[in-house]
Amino acid sequence: MITSSFVFICLLLEFICFVYLLLWKAAEILFAPIKRIEKKKMDLDVAKQILRYVCSEISWLGNSGGGLYTRPILEAACQNAYEVVHGILYFSSKEIDITNKSGYDIIHLAIINRSEKIYNLIYDGTRKNRYRLYKDSYENNILHLAGRLAPSAVLNQRTGAALQLQRELQWREEVKKFVFPTYITQENIFKETPNMVFTMAHKDLVKEGEQWMKTTAESCSITAALITTIVFAAAITVPGGTNQEKGTPLFKKESAFIIFAISDAISLFASSTALLVFLSILTARFAENDFLVSLPRRLFIGLFALLLSTTSMMIAFSATLFLVFCDKKLWMLVPISGLAFIPIASFVTLQFPLMVDLFKSTYLPIFGKKRKGDDPILVRTFDRLMRIVEELYFDGL
Repeated sequence: MITSSFVFICLLLEFICFVYLLLWKAAEILFAPIKRIEKKKMDLDVAKQILRYVCSEISWLGNSGGGLYTRPILEAACQNAYEVVHGILYFSSKEIDITNKSGYDIIHLAIINRSEKIYNLIYDGTRKNRYRLYKDSYENNILHLAGRLAPSAVLNQRTGAALQLQRELQWREEVKKFVFPTYITQENIFKETPNMVFTMAHKDLVKEGEQWMKTTAESCSITAALITTIVFAAAITVPGGTNQEKGTPLFKKESAFIIFAISDAISLFASSTALLVFLSILTARFAENDFLVSLPRRLFIGLFALLLSTTSMMIAFSATLFLVFCDKKLWMLVPISGLAFIPIASFVTLQFPLMVDLFKSTYLPIFGKKRKGDDPILVRTFDRLMRIVEELYFDGL
């Protein structure tokens, strides 16, 4: 009796240790991204403190420290490092006039390297007319600069060639707002207008965007067609059959049957919509300007409709299983729901990031003034307080 009790206790402890280890591993997997985010935030805070300290030391040097900001602020403008540029300009506002060997300042470099955070500084000052009239040694205005192809490192941040081209078009449209109307068709010394520069630089990207869009639409249209076929057949052959005399479904008063009917109808309508949207993409003309709003919006609508149809189809299928095979046993909903969640989770995991990128890129602007919460007066006041604290801290060291 004692031996059996001891064995039972050992097995129970072993099971508890196994469950604890399993939960610990699951927690590590789930919370690892949060830890990485916290670590990055801590590293960013430390970098900001170091930046403020270095800038404060350079400011104490006065004129003898001239030129020390040149390379850092120009490189920061190329890398879209707004915090570095903001920190340097806080201690020395005249550094905004620094130029490289080609005569480009931080705004010009921001346009060339697609650094939208640095470019938005143009909204905070009164220097817009300067950039409207700007020309470099080759008679290029800022719209010519925006017509160049972005660096590959910047392009690779976007999902797919179509979104890469969309962001390039957004830059062209944004810069076009600042130049005078005559500058839009002005030629450089090579007799090239800004539109000619953009078209020549992005001709390969347009072809890649067209191919990417067609491949995505073809793959999704096949899925939408299969879902349409399945849910249409399910709507005709209702679960449980029909009354031979009246032709009404036998389970029409059951809650599960109502869920099935509604979900099946939603899935049919959504999949049909997705199929038609993807077909409209395949028959589009794929001109440059179509990649700005029209094609990304169609792709987003199609993917959203496809996700809705997939989810509704799995709900309808789960309701059918519960209605026909489970004999109103509620505990059977747990395995059915778990299995039905697998394809939905797979679709969301694989396609939802693309949907988010499409929505953000199409509907959320990246240019313009900062929000009220980013009031420069508040930022400057906070920076002053941080500077005092840091000076006290380093004096204590």
